Amino acid sequence: MASDPAIVDDGIGREDEDEVTIRTGRNLRRMRTRRGHSLDRLAKIAGVSRAMLGQIETGKSSPTLSILSKIAAALEIPCSALIAEREETSIVTIPRSKSKVLFSSEGRFQSRALFPFEGERKLEFYEIRISPHHSEQADPHQHGTVENLVVAQGTIEIIAGKQPPQILGEGDAIIFDADVAHVYRNMTGTEAVLYLVTTYIEEVRG
Repeated sequence: MASDPAIVDDGIGREDEDEVTIRTGRNLRRMRTRRGHSLDRLAKIAGVSRAMLGQIETGKSSPTLSILSKIAAALEIPCSALIAEREETSIVTIPRSKSKVLFSSEGRFQSRALFPFEGERKLEFYEIRISPHHSEQADPHQHGTVENLVVAQGTIEIIAGKQPPQILGEGDAIIFDADVAHVYRNMTGTEAVLYLVTTYIEEVRG
């Protein structure tokens, strides 16, 4: 199979070409799985054969610029992201003063994002504060969404869909399907604090 002109025409040696091919495969697999795509699904979206995608991911084939562009478009990323070297470490600090805080019910329900908003993600982490005796009704999230929360302060009642109400005290945790209407209720006369992890699960079809 012909080598990718975008990789070898600029005087890159054979050893460097192999490194780029292997790195491209690793990047493709990481970004594909992060978006919940099977090989079959990505093949349909990108218009590239499943066999070709498999060869690229295993480092057995160097993609042409045309194929690389199709894959990048399907994943909604620039071509450079598929061949870029991945940094060994990444640290993101989010000062409280710069955190994004969302308010509802006239400020009686507050959610502070404990993650950067930039980029696509399937998991979100929040600090939740609920005013005394306040009940917050939440609409259903997308299909497959799961919420996992732990109470740091106060006593909370959780009602998810038609399931029986669950009462949680400090240190108690719960996991529930959040693709149904659900309610958080502070049962005490002081502010309640909880930490919430929301996981969005995309249904994968071949």
